[in-house]
Amino acid sequence: MAGLVDLVQTLTTPHALDRYLELVRPTLTVRDMRAEIIAVRRGTPGSVTLTLRPTRQWRGHLAGQYVQIGVLIDGVKHTRCYSPIDVAAGAQRRLQLTIKAHPEGLVSQYLHRHAAPGMVVDLSPAAGVFTLPAIRPDKIVLISGGSGITPVLSMLRTLDREDYRGPVTFLHYAQSPEAVPHRDELDAIAARRTNFRVALCYPELNLSEVLRGAPWSCAASPVSGFFDREQLERVAPWFATAETYVCGPAPLMNSVREVFRAEGLENRLHSEEFVLTAAPVDPAQITGATTFSASGAEARNTGESLLDQAESAGLTPEYGCRMGICFSCTAIKRSGCTRNLRTGELDSDPDQPIQLCVNAAVGDVDIEI
Repeated sequence: MAGLVDLVQTLTTPHALDRYLELVRPTLTVRDMRAEIIAVRRGTPGSVTLTLRPTRQWRGHLAGQYVQIGVLIDGVKHTRCYSPIDVAAGAQRRLQLTIKAHPEGLVSQYLHRHAAPGMVVDLSPAAGVFTLPAIRPDKIVLISGGSGITPVLSMLRTLDREDYRGPVTFLHYAQSPEAVPHRDELDAIAARRTNFRVALCYPELNLSEVLRGAPWSCAASPVSGFFDREQLERVAPWFATAETYVCGPAPLMNSVREVFRAEGLENRLHSEEFVLTAAPVDPAQITGATTFSASGAEARNTGESLLDQAESAGLTPEYGCRMGICFSCTAIKRSGCTRNLRTGELDSDPDQPIQLCVNAAVGDVDIEI
């Protein structure tokens, strides 16, 4: 069968077979994976939950993994990474994504405004290592903030479905009760599972106002203040012997890491972040120019990522998450030194693949795009 497909692909050159099949039906594909949006819910202000029906190539996901969604906006394909919120499953032909419309998020804003049943998007296989181990830990802490709730919500749902018997604490930070997606389900899980504690935190709100404003049960309980060791000990006094999974904005991630570093528990902390946090840089390192040798373009180094510099030079390299997660923007560095934007680490090895979105040039660099 594969040989026959290859033959047909050859006969349909210069376009892939799927380019012709999509003219008949967008979800009719041989190799490309796509998904049809079959339901849209905008129950939380500023967020949208999409239910997708993937094509037959879908093989499922593990709790905490992400997928890439490709959307055509004004004739240009844009790709972003989102974590399914579903229970971990195999090739089940249903997938749910809850997407926060970030102020500068082109794709998230577009989907929040325009997503509708019948829309077809590109879909990648699930990927990522921010997952629960196959042999579940004896105790688990899940911490999230804002849109970082999605991968840990999948973990919580999976543990609930598996009838997990160990203690679980789910600690989520939001601006208000109304900003917590799937709040009713969180309360239902906490009420159903006596070994699960769901703690929802609104650091900038007065706790008494929160209690007056929402009919909270004793299951999903609100807590106050920003993250610190004392708060963690209140909601999960056994955290030192648990495995902890955290996803959220940089200030929350940094606070959690500081606590675990001080306790000598770094090996028990597992993290995922969907926002690039750049390491400090010495301005003296921002010199020279980047040559994009495959296209003949050149750009003066500004300290920005190689992806940003390529786009400023008029190039359109492929990319996905822009945060070093999906590896879509990998290219060959022919020569020169680059700096990892996340760690500050320098790399001078020639002829090596490099992620454009999380590396910047240090002096003169040649990138083959």
